[in-house]
Amino acid sequence: MRTERKILLTGFEPFGGNDVNPSILACRILEGKVFHGFTVVVEEIPLRYREIRGTIEGLIERHGPAAVVCTGQSGRAFIALERVAINVANARIPYNCGAKPRDECLRSDGPAAYFTGLPLRRLLDGLREAKIPTEISNSAGTFGCNQIFYHLMDYVERKGLDLPVGFIHVPPLPEQVVEKGAPSMTVELIATALERVVSILAAQLDAET
Repeated sequence: MRTERKILLTGFEPFGGNDVNPSILACRILEGKVFHGFTVVVEEIPLRYREIRGTIEGLIERHGPAAVVCTGQSGRAFIALERVAINVANARIPYNCGAKPRDECLRSDGPAAYFTGLPLRRLLDGLREAKIPTEISNSAGTFGCNQIFYHLMDYVERKGLDLPVGFIHVPPLPEQVVEKGAPSMTVELIATALERVVSILAAQLDAET
C-alpha cells in the first residue's frame, strides 16, 4: 500500500444513551490541520459490532495514511495510551446495533493480542510536559474500543505495513457526568492532547523520510 502524507484520526459515534462522544468531537477540531507536512484526516466510526473491522480497514485503504490513531471514550480521568489489544469481545452494554457479544473472538484464527505501534513513552512524556493528565494503560477493555484497536493492529500485521498505529482512550466531557460525580475533561483539552500526539508522530515520520 502506498502511503500518503496523512495522519488518520478516528473517533466513535455516541453510544450508551449519550448524545455526544468526546473522541470524535476532539478529533474533528484537528481535521485538516498540518503538522510537519502531514495533514490530519478525521473519520467517525459506527459503534456497530459487525461493521467496525470493515470500516477501519476500508479507511486505511482509502486514505493510505502514514499513521493511524483511533480514539474512544473511557470513564477515566486521564488520557489513556493503550498498550495492548486482545482477541476478545465481551460487551457489558449493547453496541448501537443491539449486538452484545459474550466471550467471542474478534478473529477466530488470530493471535491472542497485539501490542501498539505507537511510541508510548515518547507520547507520555510529551503530554505530561504539556501538563495533560496521561497514563499508559494495559487494558483497552473488551468493547468497541478494544475491538477497533485489535482490528487495526491485525490489519497492519497481515498487510506487512510499517506504520505507527494504535489506540487512545479519552475521558468523558463535563456535561456527560455533571450529575454523576465522575471524572471528566473538556473537549478543548482532549483536542490539545491529540494535537500533541499528532505533532510528535508527524515529527517522527518527517525525520524518517
